[in-house]
Amino acid sequence: MVGYSSPAESGIVDDLHLSTAEYSLFGSLLTIGGAIGAIVSGRLADYLGRRLTLGVTDLFAIIGWLSIAVSQTAWSLDLGRLLLGISLGLTAYVVPVYVAEITPKDRRGQFVVFHMFMIVTGISVAFLLGVILSWRLLAVVGIIPSLVQLIGVFMIPESPRWLAKIGKSDEFEAALQRLRGVNVDITEEAAEIKEYTDSLKQISEVNILQLFQRKYAYVLTVGVGLFALSQLMGTNGILYYASSVFESAGFSGHVGSIALAVIQIPAVFVPVVCMDKFGRRVLLMVSAAGLCFGCFLAGLAYVFEDFGLLKGVSPYMVLIGVLIYAFMYPVGMGATIFLIIAEIYPLNIKGLAGSMATLAGWLCSWFVAYTFNFSMEWSSGRDVFYISGHLCFHIAVYCGFGTGNERADTRRNTGINQPYLAKERGRMTSRYFSFPAVK
Repeated sequence: MVGYSSPAESGIVDDLHLSTAEYSLFGSLLTIGGAIGAIVSGRLADYLGRRLTLGVTDLFAIIGWLSIAVSQTAWSLDLGRLLLGISLGLTAYVVPVYVAEITPKDRRGQFVVFHMFMIVTGISVAFLLGVILSWRLLAVVGIIPSLVQLIGVFMIPESPRWLAKIGKSDEFEAALQRLRGVNVDITEEAAEIKEYTDSLKQISEVNILQLFQRKYAYVLTVGVGLFALSQLMGTNGILYYASSVFESAGFSGHVGSIALAVIQIPAVFVPVVCMDKFGRRVLLMVSAAGLCFGCFLAGLAYVFEDFGLLKGVSPYMVLIGVLIYAFMYPVGMGATIFLIIAEIYPLNIKGLAGSMATLAGWLCSWFVAYTFNFSMEWSSGRDVFYISGHLCFHIAVYCGFGTGNERADTRRNTGINQPYLAKERGRMTSRYFSFPAVK
């Protein structure tokens, strides 16, 4: 979904005779749909269950891809993109939740990283296939993963934790036994899940007005600020319209797309090696600094082009700058933001505060996706990349000074699914962030 608009841009614009405004609307509708999906995802997953919600996301995706594939006008193209966005917004919530709830504690991190790896791989495959396939055929190919998952939904067990939450004890134990194997003793894990479920029932969740109390101000600011800034720095604009960025710099859009597809995959493995060793904040700072350098290099290339300098070199500078940007984003700003959001919010505000942070991120993502093409046309690419680089610099500063002091907390999981939080000396401390205690 994310990787579709860049390789398909020239074909769609030529075949349907779209203006810059019309294609910008098409590209940005994915984020509007994502915001809609994010708003309803938690309620839907709790009401229908994780497995059935996955099936709903697949239906939205299949209908969306079909609408794009057969489009003859802009409105059906936009409808398809909006449906894909809703599917993406639902998927972004329910898949990590389902994965976390079905995997053993000692394998949870590996599965989360593998999930991120599959996302980046999907984007890379879309870039590669877009070089050889037409935009309609690429949309048809996009149906295949959703169709496979829709069939697979009927073959996988429901989340044991969700079944325990709604009081289906027999089905909960049967699902857990199926996941762990018929010869595995699940007594201890089943007891832990029941204890966790009972703990949730004792916690009274806050409403939207209570969320804005002073005691929640710091963690709310950190979460919403990180999500918003990570989207405002231009990631979706650069990835959605990468082909046009390369072509505006005088470089082949096809070759640039292939290079972009290849460079993103190894970047996913950097957090695997470094996250637990150096911490979340260090990865965010390194990632933001790398993104800033990539933007600076690409912006400098446009400066040379404006003054007629290094004409044979400036296109390659744009390519290298964008590739550095694409590599450094998964290193810290990709999955790490979601992990921080999961760790810093207390249980009684986690759902509401998490939704608010996610919604802020989707809205900022829409702003970037919609205005990026206009910005490239109305001003020099130099200005676009320098603005993005400036924001990346501020993110690095924000992560360095705005999120408290890093501390280590080696306490074990408490059984209420808050693996890193503990009250210590009047402060609420995560393994990699510390902030005022929420009482």
